[in-house]
Amino acid sequence: MKNPIAKYLMCSYAYYEQGDPLIPDQEFDELAKYILANYDNIEHMHKHLVTKGDLEAGTYLGKYPAMVKGAVGSYRRGER
Repeated sequence: MKNPIAKYLMCSYAYYEQGDPLIPDQEFDELAKYILANYDNIEHMHKHLVTKGDLEAGTYLGKYPAMVKGAVGSYRRGER
């Protein structure tokens, strides 16, 4: 998972929707802090879904694009 926005959305989906985290809570919190600190310099097609408020709260409860859902499935199957 190279892009932090993609990683954030994938990890959020796995945790909040599937109840099966991809990474430990501490790593997720660090990822949110990293994205927040670098938000203006990060580019990703789904960046508009993740607000600074989401990052400050440490949660994402928005909608997940089909691409994110599929990426989590692929990741779990080892198709990295």
